[in-house]
Amino acid sequence: MKKIMLAAALLTFSVPAFAQLGGIGGALKKAQESKQKIDDLTISDAEERQIGEDVSTKIRARFGVVQDPAIHKYVTLLGTALAKESERPNLNWTFVVLDTDGVNAFASPGGIVHVTRGALALAKNEAEIAGVLGHEIGHVAHKHTVNAIKKSNAVKMGTDAAGRSSFLSSYANKAYEMILENNFDRGDELDADKVGVELAAKSGYKAASLGDFLERLDERNKDQAQRNGLFASHPETKERIDKVRKQAASSSAGAIVEARFKSNVKYQVTPLDAIAVGKDGAAATPPPAESKDEPKKKGFGLGNMKQAVAPENNSQQVSASGGARGLGADRAAKGGSNPTLVKTTVTDAELASFKKGIA
Repeated sequence: MKKIMLAAALLTFSVPAFAQLGGIGGALKKAQESKQKIDDLTISDAEERQIGEDVSTKIRARFGVVQDPAIHKYVTLLGTALAKESERPNLNWTFVVLDTDGVNAFASPGGIVHVTRGALALAKNEAEIAGVLGHEIGHVAHKHTVNAIKKSNAVKMGTDAAGRSSFLSSYANKAYEMILENNFDRGDELDADKVGVELAAKSGYKAASLGDFLERLDERNKDQAQRNGLFASHPETKERIDKVRKQAASSSAGAIVEARFKSNVKYQVTPLDAIAVGKDGAAATPPPAESKDEPKKKGFGLGNMKQAVAPENNSQQVSASGGARGLGADRAAKGGSNPTLVKTTVTDAELASFKKGIA
């Protein structure tokens, strides 16, 4: 009888124990699923570069590329000198000069930085362009685009090889929209400004030069729509200038390198009212249409962002879409017709010589 009672007691205690183990198993399964989701959202450096190259292809199709090896060599030397001082010095940094009068710059994930000849024309010296390129390098170094898309949940995750490829393609489309619209949030823009000032100072340039460039840009845009051209997103330009000035105040005096800049950059500024917009401003190869079953997002979610570039078969839509978004001529500027990348290499000796010229 005692044996029967003992067996019954053991069985009684065993039932909740098995149930508890089942609960633990369920929790472990959920944890594994959660880890899988995190793994899906983790973008490797190689994937980040893949996304960046896709984005760069779209940007180059939209604005064209200046087919001048000399200007690309100069900008690559300058950009590389700055990038080597960044938190991600070993990325395959690539610098592209876009063929448009619009004053703008774009940073693709993975280390591809684009600057327009219009931005080069607006600058007065090398230190100012160092601040601009440093700002874009900051977006890449701190993965602002990649992290913003993650937070927005704007892209479906892939769970297998085929799904992963589709996932990365969608990621690139969202990144292109975000970058073309300069749609970084306040914190990311201020952070990129901070990096731009820091990298310029580390490289020997006058740290406050980014503020000089921003002041000239602010003057250029004083009578324009609220959002126009480079650094057009919030916070307001005047606030950013103040913060750049305060940050730069703690840096020792640096060089502006005006003579070398003027010997390499021959572009002239095009007034906003003289910038061409229209059919040629449309992308030569518009990005693929979004999937119909992709969920729409609200707020900052990139899923509800408007098509950034009007179709090339309707010349009226480029200006019209720019006006609808409150964009000025710098944002809707016409681009060149040749998207071919100008491949540029920089040797250690060339880079060392370039750095000696920062004086």
